[in-house]
Amino acid sequence: MPENNTVTNVVFAGLGGQGVLKASDILAEAAFRAGFDVKKSELHGMSQRGGSITSDVRFGGQVFSPMIPDGKADYLVVLEETQLEIARPCLGEGGTLIAPDALLDEGDEVDDLDHDDDTPLSRRNFNVALLGVLSAHLDIPEEHWLAAIFANLPEKAHDENKEVFLLGREAVG
Repeated sequence: MPENNTVTNVVFAGLGGQGVLKASDILAEAAFRAGFDVKKSELHGMSQRGGSITSDVRFGGQVFSPMIPDGKADYLVVLEETQLEIARPCLGEGGTLIAPDALLDEGDEVDDLDHDDDTPLSRRNFNVALLGVLSAHLDIPEEHWLAAIFANLPEKAHDENKEVFLLGREAVG
């Protein structure tokens, strides 16, 4: 177990069907593989595809509660621009916002990705690419991230997801 007792708080926000819960599962598993105590919770605005969803992941030397109070997130990962202002109150002072524009050019949308053959990014794997961006900020070794991705996603998608994860990591530069 890591010696540092600091707890890291990460909130994921987006819409149902975007992989918000899968992204939080992958982070939780990567942190667990790195030896951290991990707690996770999720909130579904609607149980149907398209409704608002948030998921909290907390990890550190010892974590007592899965819930992150408003204004206390160290990282806010937003998968859908329309959820940015809704979720922004979660982010703590000095926290890091990771939004779609970390990987998209101005004016582009996630929905446009499936129509561009020049990029491995798609709506289907955009959550993993944003995890790549997040991973560049966290002290979790890359091998734990990749093991968690492979454990949570179908084998046929491993190569593609590894590629977009690394693309996200490199985007932070």
